[in-house]
Amino acid sequence: MGIVRKTSRSKKSEDPLLGKVIAGRYRLESLLGEGGMGVVYRARHVLIDRVVALKLIRPDLRGETHLRAWMVREARAANRVDHAHIVDIHDVGETDDGELYLVMEYLIGDSLSSQIAKGPMPLARAVDILEQMTAALARAHDHGVVHRDLKSDNIMVTARGGRKDFVKILDFGLAALTRDPRLAPKGAVFGTPEYMSPEQARGEDAVSSSDLYALGVLFFEMLTGRLPFRSGDRDELLEMQRKAKAPNPRKYRADIPEQAEQIILKLLEKKAEDRFRDGHHLKEELKELQRALPSREWDAPTDAAPMAPPPPPPSETPGVVEWSGTAANFLRAVARAYPDGDAPTQVQAASDKIWELASRASRLEGELESHSKKLESIEKRGRGLRAEIGRKVEDLAGEESRALRDASTERDVLSHLILKRKRAQREHHTAQVEVKAAGNNIERIRRGYESLGAARAQVEVLESVSRDYERRALSKEDIAAERRKQIEALRGQLKRYSEALENDLQTGRERIASRVGEALKYEKAFSEASNVLLDHLRDKTECRELLEDIDKRRKGKDPDEKPSELQELMEKHVAAR
Repeated sequence: MGIVRKTSRSKKSEDPLLGKVIAGRYRLESLLGEGGMGVVYRARHVLIDRVVALKLIRPDLRGETHLRAWMVREARAANRVDHAHIVDIHDVGETDDGELYLVMEYLIGDSLSSQIAKGPMPLARAVDILEQMTAALARAHDHGVVHRDLKSDNIMVTARGGRKDFVKILDFGLAALTRDPRLAPKGAVFGTPEYMSPEQARGEDAVSSSDLYALGVLFFEMLTGRLPFRSGDRDELLEMQRKAKAPNPRKYRADIPEQAEQIILKLLEKKAEDRFRDGHHLKEELKELQRALPSREWDAPTDAAPMAPPPPPPSETPGVVEWSGTAANFLRAVARAYPDGDAPTQVQAASDKIWELASRASRLEGELESHSKKLESIEKRGRGLRAEIGRKVEDLAGEESRALRDASTERDVLSHLILKRKRAQREHHTAQVEVKAAGNNIERIRRGYESLGAARAQVEVLESVSRDYERRALSKEDIAAERRKQIEALRGQLKRYSEALENDLQTGRERIASRVGEALKYEKAFSEASNVLLDHLRDKTECRELLEDIDKRRKGKDPDEKPSELQELMEKHVAAR
């Protein structure tokens, strides 16, 4: 999406879908690439002139119900997360031909894999990129969304707001809402072996910690220029992910700080519970590492490849305003050719028809503009709502994470105290036995009671301190439970609001699609009437100047573009093949 995997199928003549309008709103302009589930095109929203990336599910997969369900879930899951570092999803739906489509923001940039291919990154740059990915995944995990297939090909690095490396995570195509395994085929193993967590390599379902493992692989790769586990055999690679100890990154790059190395190795732990508790925990560690780094350690390399240019503007093709001008030119041409008003019936009918259609199209343009603005307003309201709730959930989840970590620390100390208390209790019991066995030996009785008193005092102190740690742990756990309750309430609220907004959006999209269908009929009739007039007037020299202007407008300015039967109805409202 955006700049994606390159493909050799770039010419219009090689792809019959180019120029086609999907769902009455998105004109396919160029092929960007192909992924595991679909083909991605650069497209343009014909109503608001927004350039987007549009994914169509692969034709051979259209019958795969679970994949189609995943594609719909991808849009809903990513939209609900609504994070700056996750690709925006604008629309999802199914065409009249049964094609499922997904519309995403169009990105101009480079994949992280291509950046890594240039060699190991400066530490500050790698940490900055990793921190952005972590922030996005922490938000996703807060909403119950697991990526499942995080890899360098699914990370886009672009420039935005003056930031050199603005990260966007792509392809939540294999993401599924946690605790809802119904969409996955039984026994399916998903992911890319080089980045796959041990639990995924064992065929288990991915969890949020699985994404953290993939971040460990990416951090290792960014800093060393190589993957931690490499093999040409898939089965051997999966076995390495399951059992092999992660290599020390400083083996390949000696200047990696110990703190960075420890983060990598903790992320690459084989047991999920031994990794960071969650994305918020990792983000705190990365922030601490960033504070320890020189403020200007990294600057963009001077030989960096320039960013790709923005997508070109739409071709200068006739819109509704031009329709009126074209109709007026045709009427003037007819008047010149038949000054006595004796035009053939077919010519006069075409003249009347073309003027009537221009008038109808003008009214329709106003309706489409109104519907489009309403749709934009709903989308804006939805984005604002998701962002507001997302920030609240993120804050609460951060507090929950810290509380659980604090509680875990208290529990660890408590476990140690319990062991010491048990030893003290055994010593107390031993002292009691010694006192009883002392008989009339005054010295043994004295030593026994001293030991007994010391052991009893130690047991009492340890019991008191243990109770304090128990209270603190329970207090932290209560805080975490309360934050979790608040998070679940917000997630429920977000789900209800999102569903209501989506229903409103769908109603608006259907209304626009219906009106665009009507507009396409107008366009076809306008083109047919135009052809009738051109055929009758082309050889009349007095009309040559007017007809040349009309013909130029109808064909557009691209000499290589194949003329379509349905020329552009309106510059921003209809485009069709």
